[in-house]
Amino acid sequence: MPSLIESVEGRTIGAVLADRAAAAPDAPFIFFGDETITYADMQRRAARASAGLSAAGVGHGDRVAIAASNSPDWLVAYFATARLGAVLVTLNVVYREHEFTYMLGQSGARMLLCDEEAGGFEFRPFLTGLAPQLPGVERIVYFGAAGADGWSHLVGGADPDAPPPAATVAPDDPAVILYTSGTNGDPKGATLTHASLLASAAMQAQRFDQTADDVVLGALPFNHVGGLTCAVGSSLVAGGSVALLPRFHPDLVVDATARGITVFCGVPTMYRMLLASETFASCDLSRTRLCVVGGSNLEPALAEQVTARFGGPRLSNLYGLSETSGACIISPADDPLALVATTIGTTLDQVEGRIVDDAGTEVPRGEAGELQVRGACVAAGYWDKPAESAAAFGAEGWLATGDVATMSADGHISIISRKKEMYVRGGYNVYPAEIENVLAADPAVAMSAVIGVPDATYGETGYAFVVPAPGSQVDVPGLLARCRRSLAEYKVPETIDLVDSLPMTPAGKIRKVVLRPSP
Repeated sequence: MPSLIESVEGRTIGAVLADRAAAAPDAPFIFFGDETITYADMQRRAARASAGLSAAGVGHGDRVAIAASNSPDWLVAYFATARLGAVLVTLNVVYREHEFTYMLGQSGARMLLCDEEAGGFEFRPFLTGLAPQLPGVERIVYFGAAGADGWSHLVGGADPDAPPPAATVAPDDPAVILYTSGTNGDPKGATLTHASLLASAAMQAQRFDQTADDVVLGALPFNHVGGLTCAVGSSLVAGGSVALLPRFHPDLVVDATARGITVFCGVPTMYRMLLASETFASCDLSRTRLCVVGGSNLEPALAEQVTARFGGPRLSNLYGLSETSGACIISPADDPLALVATTIGTTLDQVEGRIVDDAGTEVPRGEAGELQVRGACVAAGYWDKPAESAAAFGAEGWLATGDVATMSADGHISIISRKKEMYVRGGYNVYPAEIENVLAADPAVAMSAVIGVPDATYGETGYAFVVPAPGSQVDVPGLLARCRRSLAEYKVPETIDLVDSLPMTPAGKIRKVVLRPSP
């Protein structure tokens, strides 16, 4: 019998779903509230949606953007575009003007699928006002809307038995463009292929011994590989189920535990919020066999707290990037708690890892350098950014992660620091340059610098230093409002500190390493 990794080689996402629907049509795939969606249900919905999208002019290679909370319809759109060979451009519902205009324009998206409302934000008037800046978007379709611009109207009249267009979908075809912020402030669209997404999902499922009996918590957003690959993709290749949440909240997790979750996936912030929740304290976690922590190292104290509350399950770190389509490094099953708390694990099957110096030369085991990985899960580059792709992915396929790490003699990897200025707030990567570009747009700002500082709730949060322009007075509330209009909320700095000057290097660059928050 082939391994999970072997079972997806040479396959496409649509083909794997069709295989699952044929082999176990009544097996549950998605639990969402009171709804249970089987593999056969998802296959039928995806077939109908692909027919509707095709009738609307979407074909092989076309980009379709989606900005919506986690839902079955989100996944239907994912599998439908995969069937057509179209490319799904995944946007976060917390994105605002700057992110929408840039990402929709840079990806060349022809259609946008969007929630009407998310988190109290109304998208219809927002997108109506933004329309002049989105000339390439030919059509906006709203989930939940009843009219002609609604998702149900787009797919309602389509024939679910109609075969997909004749265009052949290949494993190396792009399936998803997932944006990751860039060090220069411009987000980069990691181009994830059918093959890379399935490879990461299968390697994870094999390392975690996932089976059709597993129910994985789906609380991470689908515009992130943590939700799309680590939860849904791994369950798909293993034939298991996902207890899907529209967003993370401890109370929603409590409700989902009634589904018998066996695998919890989250970032440290999520676990801290769960452990602090009074309602979660009474949950039955007897079926939970595995707790997975991604986003940053699992601290020893938190590891012990999770072990105690969940009744002694296997704990595992999961390290991955947008550029690796999901997981590429995971703690082995037999790693003791002390090793899980001090390393991120070892590379997965079909993944190589190495530590290199600034010249790109591999360093001896135990010495620090930049972590590089290569393998079947690595993305095809950045969408329409050849220079950035060449710099990050390398001529021999080695992906530069930007993380400084060490590797032990037995292959365990420990992250020491970040080579880039990025910090992580609540599981989301934040690149200061993107925020600094927004701050610099205010004529009252002469110079700015943003750093990540420790935060008890989110791990890290943003702290901005702003130098006023000569003769100007900075309106701090107005500057924060500008950030909220232009950026996702998690990128908005927690504090803006007005200072007379910033420390500079002889070359004229800001010395961020010496910046410290005011007491």
